[in-house]
Amino acid sequence: MRPEPPDTPDRPDPPDRPHDADPTPRVGVVVIGYNDRAHVGDAVRSALAQGPAVAEVVAVDDCSTDGSAELLDRLAAGEPRLRVVRRPENSGGCGSPRNTGIDAVTTPYVMFLDSDDVLPPGAVDALLTAAGEAHAEVASGLCVRRELPSGREQPWQAPLYTEPATLARPSQRPRLVHDTLCVNKLYRTDFLREHGIRFPEGRFLYEDIVFTARVLAAGPRIALVPDRVYVWHVRRGAERLSLSLDREHIDNWQARVEACALAYDVLLGAGQKELARAARAKFLDHDVRMYARELGLRDAPYQRAWWAHTREYLTRYDTPDWELNPTAPGRLVARVVLESPEPRDLPRLRELAARPARLLPPYARTPDGAPVWSADLPQVSLAPFLTRPVAVLPLALDAELRPRARASLLCLRLHELYGRVGEAGPHEVDVEWAARDDERTRGRTTVALAPSGTDSWSAELPVDLSGLGAGTWDLRVTVRFADGTQREATAHALAGAGRLRRRAVPSLRHGVLLVQPYATHSGALAVRVATGVRGVVRVARGRLRRLVR
Repeated sequence: MRPEPPDTPDRPDPPDRPHDADPTPRVGVVVIGYNDRAHVGDAVRSALAQGPAVAEVVAVDDCSTDGSAELLDRLAAGEPRLRVVRRPENSGGCGSPRNTGIDAVTTPYVMFLDSDDVLPPGAVDALLTAAGEAHAEVASGLCVRRELPSGREQPWQAPLYTEPATLARPSQRPRLVHDTLCVNKLYRTDFLREHGIRFPEGRFLYEDIVFTARVLAAGPRIALVPDRVYVWHVRRGAERLSLSLDREHIDNWQARVEACALAYDVLLGAGQKELARAARAKFLDHDVRMYARELGLRDAPYQRAWWAHTREYLTRYDTPDWELNPTAPGRLVARVVLESPEPRDLPRLRELAARPARLLPPYARTPDGAPVWSADLPQVSLAPFLTRPVAVLPLALDAELRPRARASLLCLRLHELYGRVGEAGPHEVDVEWAARDDERTRGRTTVALAPSGTDSWSAELPVDLSGLGAGTWDLRVTVRFADGTQREATAHALAGAGRLRRRAVPSLRHGVLLVQPYATHSGALAVRVATGVRGVVRVARGRLRRLVR
């Protein structure tokens, strides 16, 4: 991919557009919801709380049956800026109610908000000011995913929002295709209407992907801001999962592929060749990797259907698609899928799809010594690994936690990778444990790596499980090399022979610990710790309830 040009305007500001930097009432927020009475009020209130810049909030109820519409009516009775629009029948998706909102707003700018999310304070002012100062048709900011009930937050596509930027056209920043959300953006309403930009109608999953492609295809001027402008609530324990989280059925993947294919066609049809190529690359690096990590959790019929559908779509890729960053993990996963008619090597693919990627042994070679995926799949070449910097290689690091009464032990083993690891000279690892809920860390330690055989290096270090305390802890590792380079890695959890068995361990601090080493969905080592008798009893009761169900 060519380097991005400087983020400086190269076309004159439209003369007929006023400078909109002051946050006067110019924004309409479209809130959509269906049977979400428990949360829609919070969403609406967060939009109204943005202040005078919000001229109206249009709440589109998609024919709810749980009292959502009545709740909205009561809120509207005391708030003149709130207008409720009821759709006569449920659309089955998010696109149709958002289109209803586009048609209903009367403001120069429009934003979208889902009923189970919120706008953080200052979001509208930040986007409106940026759009006005840049004379931009679109302003976009940082979205954070907030896991509930833990409250843990993770930024979405953070590299796009490290500093303010103005893009005269989307092709200046091809990575824009990765931010497929519509909700962390402010749009000029006349821009959407003039270009006929709408969401797919009806039950069309991943409508954001298509809508975003249509926006980028129209070539808007875009302002980017580092401000937090949207809080995306992720409720994995909800009785009814959001459409994007409900990935257990093959029709979800089929819908995602359809949306990504349509987005590519939209961009290519508009002459946005670089963005179209970037969208295809995004499908491999994000979408394929995400579903490949979960493939081992599905049953055999799903795996066969996923493999066949993915394989069929990948046949549309051409040579330049594969030549772009050929060692990227998503491309390697996709090449294995494309070259094999049946599902294979799922545990190994899961590890390769992890972030950061791990390529587990065996490391096969052809008779002439060229590195390949496996002896029976030599057409998937791994030769580019011979020239890639060691800091970006998919290093395989095994880990085993051995809980003990006196001193628990963490055992690590780093694998060779076609001679590149030994060439770089691994000499130590930094280890720490990160709490799943709030990212606090414990037990940071540096330990030397020692050769263990001809093709691996190992280290052992004590773990103070009592010091970790209650909660779920993820293992983080950084491998340091003799030349000063380093590589952040996640450790593959060794299974079998009782390695991941739950154990009760005596503790001077807590009396007793219940320790459960386990492998995450991506195969990384993590550990759950329950402290004291109460913690042990709580875990036992939860397990009993699950067995009864």
